[in-house]
Amino acid sequence: MKSDLKTVLYLSYTGMTDPLGQSQVLAYLAALGKQGSYRFVIVSFEKPEAYQRLRATIEGLCAQAGIEWHPLTYTVKPPVVSTFRDVIRMRRKSVELMARHSFSLVHCRSYIPSLTGLYLKKKFGIPFLFDMRGFWADERLDGNIWRLSNPLYRIIYQYFKKKEKQFLLNANHIVSLTRNARDVIWSWTLATAPLPITVIPCCVDMALFNPQNVSAGMQAQARHALGIPQGANVISYVGSLGTWYMLPEMMAFVKQYFDAFPGAYFMILTGEPEQMVHDAAQQNGVDIQRIRIKKVPRAEMPIYISLSTLSIFFIKPAFSKKASSPVKQGELMAMGIPIVCNDSVGDTGEIIEAYKAGVVLDSFTPHAYAHAVAQLKENQFNKHQIILGARQEYSLEHGVNSYASVYQKILHD
Repeated sequence: MKSDLKTVLYLSYTGMTDPLGQSQVLAYLAALGKQGSYRFVIVSFEKPEAYQRLRATIEGLCAQAGIEWHPLTYTVKPPVVSTFRDVIRMRRKSVELMARHSFSLVHCRSYIPSLTGLYLKKKFGIPFLFDMRGFWADERLDGNIWRLSNPLYRIIYQYFKKKEKQFLLNANHIVSLTRNARDVIWSWTLATAPLPITVIPCCVDMALFNPQNVSAGMQAQARHALGIPQGANVISYVGSLGTWYMLPEMMAFVKQYFDAFPGAYFMILTGEPEQMVHDAAQQNGVDIQRIRIKKVPRAEMPIYISLSTLSIFFIKPAFSKKASSPVKQGELMAMGIPIVCNDSVGDTGEIIEAYKAGVVLDSFTPHAYAHAVAQLKENQFNKHQIILGARQEYSLEHGVNSYASVYQKILHD
């Protein structure tokens, strides 16, 4: 091993056995490690079921990439207490690892790990990267996970808003997922000079999400598995349907799309319960016989996405969503799929309009849906231009180089 390698402690409350851990942490760190300047030690919190199922896979990926992985068990009960207990465990593990490693940097993914990152900086002088991922405390409010009417949650919210300011002011550098969130933070004028913020969105592995790797035979097989006739239009939805995703409004749009394209199908690639989807379909007059729901492994996702005539996601517009970068957007654009979505979510709308990559709704009304369907009927979307947009905005290579530049600034400025 090179003696000049700098060792980075990477702290994540998201598990490496979670899909996000694989696409938004391991993919980056493996590529950064290949550049020959850094080695990584990860502390992450793993959900027991996923850990049992994928432990060997993640251990193999880490070994291949020269990453040292220290998984801890993610706990949920009792609420609040379990999280703060996890924070203590993360801090203890980090201090323990410091006895074995000379860390050059602690890279903290979101707010919970940053409690440890700030502690390590203040106690040991280790440079601290605040990779904020979003306005975490405000997401809890906007998603009705915390309610200020509850005195306990009001105290916790105020605590994390205070910590947010400390993270921003004490971090050696800050990573934001969106330009929108960066501009919000700069508008707060927390310091005399603008805080050092680099924008790196949720990136996509364009080697995996590459339409050239999907053959007509693969598509025909996937259509057959779903029971969707060859040639039928397919409107798709990719990912979870919890908290932020507006399923009833999406179904209302699908109803108008089905009316305009009578032979179309709605393909939902998710692990969510079918009943939730069927209830929303029935409430909006959508024929359940034209809906297909399937949980798809990440490796097969490009094949199924490639069946899409277009894809849809409506996300609850709220203050905290200014900081959101939907992973699905990069994946869909990398496959050249036009997107129908709403505005006021991170940089999503601006990017779709800049690359003519779909239709951005300004409201959730029948009139807005009808206008979007009319635009889709014109079918003026250029697949190659959409892919170019993904390459310029979301490529993993670009994201990795941006992180390398941030590390360089922290360690050599």
